[in-house]
Amino acid sequence: MPKIAICDDEQPIREYLKSLTEKCIPDSQVRLFGSGEALLRDQTSFDVILLDVSLRGEDGNQTLNGMETARKIRETSNAMIIFVTAFKEYVFEGYDVGAFHYLLKPVDEHKFAEVMQRAMWQLEREKEEMSLLIKADGSYMEVLAKNILYAENEARKIVLHTKNMPESSYTFYEKMEVLEKRLGEGFFRSHRGFLVNLREVYKYDATTIQMKNGDKVYLAKQKYNDFVTAYMKYLRSAG
Repeated sequence: MPKIAICDDEQPIREYLKSLTEKCIPDSQVRLFGSGEALLRDQTSFDVILLDVSLRGEDGNQTLNGMETARKIRETSNAMIIFVTAFKEYVFEGYDVGAFHYLLKPVDEHKFAEVMQRAMWQLEREKEEMSLLIKADGSYMEVLAKNILYAENEARKIVLHTKNMPESSYTFYEKMEVLEKRLGEGFFRSHRGFLVNLREVYKYDATTIQMKNGDKVYLAKQKYNDFVTAYMKYLRSAG
């Protein structure tokens, strides 16, 4: 579920952009902000930020405009920034903060949908290339997230089962809840001791998930409904 922020000091425009976003990305989680200050206070790790350039501050003055807000965002985040503004003259300045795109008001709905779809494709490519840095057998190594089948608790360690060859599993020290956050969406905690890659699920029943390599992992009874919801959402996005 992509997390999207919309930051504009005019409420009608915020609501309009929200309706466009939910129309072209129905499963998105959208948050609205009326100032750069409010956006920067939020601790959510957004995937995409729709940002006006000519923001007024919370006191009604232009104390922190969109470009200044974008620079502060870049200090801690690699979120895709899409400027939505009436001012063409800021286009080149937008590239200085790594803007993904620049949409001019009034917003063309077809262009908006095209840009947002491209942003979603880019997010998917980044997920494909996401890697996990682990220390196993005294050495650091990178494991591509897409090559992970599932993770399993073993005492105070984690065994990472992968499609890598010739060595297909790696054991390292980590807490499962930490690994779950590091891998993020696309992985599901099916049981206290298991974290599965949804793309590697072959079939499941009320108590077990069978992975594509034939391995079976536990599915806790209280997790079943959440798993089905997450897996169906994954299948829709992958299709």
